[in-house]
Amino acid sequence: MRQRYPQAGLGALCGLFGKTRNAYYDHQRRATGQAVLEGLVLELVADVREELPRLGTRKLHFLLADRLGEHAGRVGRDYLFALLAAHGLLIRRRQRRVITTQTCLPLFRRPNLVEGLTVHRPEQVWVSDITYVRLVEGWSYLSLITDRYSHKIVGVCLHPDLSVRGTLAALRQALAGRVYPARALIHHSDRGLQYAAREYVGLLEGQGVALSMTQRGNPTDNAVAERVNGILKGEFGLGLTLPSFAHAADQVARAVRAYNELRPHGSCDFLTPAQAHEREGPLVQRWKNYYHPAPAAKTPTNPYLTPL
Repeated sequence: MRQRYPQAGLGALCGLFGKTRNAYYDHQRRATGQAVLEGLVLELVADVREELPRLGTRKLHFLLADRLGEHAGRVGRDYLFALLAAHGLLIRRRQRRVITTQTCLPLFRRPNLVEGLTVHRPEQVWVSDITYVRLVEGWSYLSLITDRYSHKIVGVCLHPDLSVRGTLAALRQALAGRVYPARALIHHSDRGLQYAAREYVGLLEGQGVALSMTQRGNPTDNAVAERVNGILKGEFGLGLTLPSFAHAADQVARAVRAYNELRPHGSCDFLTPAQAHEREGPLVQRWKNYYHPAPAAKTPTNPYLTPL
C-alpha cells in the first residue's frame, strides 16, 4: 500500500530555501513581466525585419526605442544582443566575391579628385560601382550610383551583362533625378572599362560633371560604393541565388526603396539616406570600427580640396 506523506504548504517550501511567500510571488511577477517584455521585443523585431530582413542589432536597437515607449529603458543594446542570440536571430555575414572590374587602359584614366575632399552636401560627389547578382542560371550585374554625402542610391540598373548599357541606364536615372542641378558635381568610380567608355564619359561631360577615378585596385579607395554593395547583399537578400532575372529585378527595386527610405544609416546620424539627402553640413557618424584600428591621419595633398 502506497505510503502517504503530508503535503507541504508554499510557506514551508519557501522556508526551506530561506525565502518568504512574498519573495516567491515577487519573483513570479518579475518572471512574467520579463517574459511579456521579451515577447513584445521579439514581435517588434519581426515587424521591422519584414521590410529590413537582415538589419543589424545596433540599428534595430535604435529603431525599437520609439516603438517600446516607456519600456525602452529596460532594453539596452547588450540585452537585445543576448535576446536575439538566444532565439537564433543574430545576423551572420556572408563572404563572397566575384570580379566585375575590367581595368581600362592608362590612357583613359582620370585623376582622383575626391581623396582628402571634405563632402558637406548632397550632389557634391557621386560614387559608382558594379556588383554581381547570382541567378540559378548564370549571373546578372547591378550598376549603382550613390551620393557620397547622404549615401542615397540615386541611380540603379540590373543588366544581364557587363556592357556599358547597364551603367549608362543607372547614370541617366541619376542625372534625371538631380535635386540641385546647378551645383558642381564629381563622379567617382574605379578604373572599369564601363566608366571610361565614350558614351559614358560624353554624357557626364555634357552635363558638366567632373570625372574622378581610383588610382589603385584597392576597394577602400571607393569605400562608400563597396559598403552599399555589401548592405544590399547582406541585409536585403541580393547575396542569395535568385531564381530568375525578373525576380532579381523586382528584389533590387524593393531593396533600393527600403534602403533609401526605411533603413537608418550609421554614417548619417541614423537618418535614412532619403532624409540625409535633404540636409547640408556635417552629419554625425554613429558607427564604430569594431574590427580594425583607425589608421593614422594623413595630410591631404589633393589640389581639389576647395569645397564646391
